[in-house]
This record gives sequence, structure tokens and C-alpha cells, in this order.
Amino acid sequence: MVSKRPAPPAYVCSECGWTSPKWVGRCGECQQWNTVSEAAAPADAGRRVAPMIPTASARPITSISTAETPRRASGVGEFDRVLGGGIVPGAAILLSGEPGVGKSTLLLEVAAQSAREGRRVLYVSAEESPGQVRLRAERTRALHDELFLASETDLARILGHIDAVQPALVIIDSVQTISSSLSDGAAGMPGQVREVASTLIRVAKERDLPVILVGHVTKDGQVAGPRLLEHLVDVVCHFEGDRQTSLRFIRALKNRFGAADEVGCFEMAGDGIVEVPDPSALFLSQGSPEPGTCISIALEGRRALPVEVQALTVPTSANNPRRVVHGVDPSRVAMVLAVLERRAGIKTSELDVYVSTVGGVKFTEPAADLAIAIAVAGSVRNHAIARNVAAVGELSLAGDVRPVTQGAQRRAEAARLGYTRVVDDRSGKLTSALNDMRSLHLVPQHTGFADF
Repeated sequence: MVSKRPAPPAYVCSECGWTSPKWVGRCGECQQWNTVSEAAAPADAGRRVAPMIPTASARPITSISTAETPRRASGVGEFDRVLGGGIVPGAAILLSGEPGVGKSTLLLEVAAQSAREGRRVLYVSAEESPGQVRLRAERTRALHDELFLASETDLARILGHIDAVQPALVIIDSVQTISSSLSDGAAGMPGQVREVASTLIRVAKERDLPVILVGHVTKDGQVAGPRLLEHLVDVVCHFEGDRQTSLRFIRALKNRFGAADEVGCFEMAGDGIVEVPDPSALFLSQGSPEPGTCISIALEGRRALPVEVQALTVPTSANNPRRVVHGVDPSRVAMVLAVLERRAGIKTSELDVYVSTVGGVKFTEPAADLAIAIAVAGSVRNHAIARNVAAVGELSLAGDVRPVTQGAQRRAEAARLGYTRVVDDRSGKLTSALNDMRSLHLVPQHTGFADF
């Protein structure tokens, strides 16, 4: 009789759960070093699982009413937009972002607005004392009797606060600073984050209690901790913004209850964070048109935004002219300059070229190609384009203007904002688009350059 050989031990990554039949120094899934270790064999390995009587019978999906999970408005419209219309009872929401970007300020505003609508909120801060949170709440006018504060780092004590307060919304700031006695290691370790998150999510599902977790990020912008954390939660949002500007965006990276491509826009002010439901004016300069500017329509999620692209060209005697770019893709700018010189006869190889966007917005999609080309051409030829004209299109190396995604939506947004003419792929060629712009430009300044 031949006996069965025992199965070789499996090795599991503590970060993402990837398994391997042998030990490796680097995880094959998340590419992290020294995270793969031998998994302990389960005590009941080889035993069969006996069927049990389910707690609730399965029902046809058509018989389940969506009224059982009504959405609740958070009071912050841009946050509700990203969530798909509001907070779903029992939802677990993860909000990540760089340090200092304004995550705590945003969630304190969400807590205050929910409290003003009569829903009790428990705000647990493991990084600040209640007095420090109170000072920020006074500055942002986020004080309310239904907003309860607690400063705890132990999971069991947090669960005790939930039982005592009986809130309608729980905010944990942050999940990487909470520890559980049921898991070994310090707070922030993968095992601790996994145990804390799974416990809070289980409480959320059992009580129909929405929970918002704040998550730290690593140096490369990823959510810190095991990748399992992002799989456990229902919604993953990322709060981002440039510290040099007051503009902030919140994006949905995962959403089980709505679209995952929505974007909310905020502005950091001295007294807190302010919603920007129509941020069109933030990305446009004021005053009369100047040579080297062109308006384009960018897409942030499902939201179309007008963005002004500016270009400045300066003659230089250096062997390697400068190419300074801010807010747009440097590689695409280099390609656009090559297409301009080869296909349209606009020479830039002896010019320093500076390209930037207004308001600090990042416009890195291919739809910016045509606006960059027109702005550079306007700077070289010293022509100012009228402000009621916008340009949207992707340039090919052959000099063709190609269509972009959601072109109809971009044109509709341009018409809504008062742009009477949109130059896009209907021009066909870059030279045709430049000719269209020549018929729309203002009176040129005399600098010795030829016309388009």
C-alpha cells in the first residue's frame, strides 16, 4: 500500500496574501521584499466541513428591494458625488492621501454636517487628543453636540465607545495607528492592520453602521499596510493635491455602490475646506487674451473642466534649448514640438519652450496635444486666440488630429461654459486646425515673425 506524501508547506506573503510552493525573497504579486513566510498548517486540515442550517434562506435577487439600503447624504456634496450619491448603511470606506493634504479636515467637516442633520457621529482620533481636534473644529466651525470625540489606540476600547455612544457614523483616524490584543506586533504591522480592519468591517455589516477609515500612504503613494485592506472595504477614495496650491481632488479608486471614476473638487481655505461644485474659474486666467494661450477641456473622472494651457517661447543661442513643463506630460510636449516643426513648419529647435497650466491642475491626457500645439504656435507667431474658442484633440506623428474619449461630453461642457467654437478632430490635420485658429485669432503684435 502506497502512502500519500504530505503536501509541501505553502509560503504566504504577509502583505497581499500571495502563495508560493517554495520560499522566495520577493513576493511575486506585490514585489515586496522579505514578506514571504511559511504558513502554519490548519489544525483541522483534511477534515470535511459538515453542512449547517443557514441563518437566512437565499432569495431571488429580483425580490430584494434597494429600499433596504437607502443612501444617506453626508452633507458634503462633493464627497457624496464620489461615493455615488451618499453613504450606504454598513459601508466601509477607506480614505487615503498624503500627510497634510487635508484628510482629517475633510472628515471633520463630514462629521459636523452629519451631526447637524441629526445623526450622531463618533470621531476616533488615534493621532490627536480631543483637545487638539476641538481646536481644529473651532477653526473650521465644526462644533455640534451630536459629534462625539474619543482618542484611543486600542481596538477593544473603540468598540466600547461604539456600544456606549450608539453612533450613526464612525470615523477612525487612522487605521494604521490602532492595535488589537488578538494580533501580535505593533500598530501598523500587516497583521494588526488586517485584524483591526476586519473587526471594524464586521461591526459595520452587523449593525448597518457606516465606518470611514483613514489610511496612510507609502512613499510611492500606495495605501500602507496589506493589500487585503483595499479588498475588504467597499469604497477606496484617494485625497490628493499640490501643497503649492489650495486645490484638492478626491477620487474613487473602488466603489461597490457606484461609479469608480467620479471626482470631487475642494479648495483649502483659512477656515477649513470648501466645496467647489463648478471649478471652471480656477483653471483660467483673467484679463485679455495673450499670445501663447489656449483653452482645452479636460476630463477629471466624469467631470469636464476647462483648462488653460500657456506656452512661452524665447530665442536662445544655447546648443540644447530648455524645455520646462508644469502640469502637462513632458514626453507629449516633446512629441508635439517635433510634430509642429516637421508637419506644420513651426521651428522650435532654436527656442526655449515653457509650457504650463493655470491653477496647478495636471492635464496629462492626450486630449491636451492640440491645445499645446496651438499655444506654442501662438507664442512663436505672437497671435492671441479669442477666449471663446477651445481646442481638444490628440496629435499623431503624421500630423493628424485624432478624436479623444468623451468628445461629445467635452463639446457639450464647452458650449455650456460659453465657448462658441471647439477646434477638434473634425479639422483632420494639424495644419487645418492652425488655419482654423488663424481665422479666429485677434490682432497680432508685430515682432517680425511670419503669420501662421
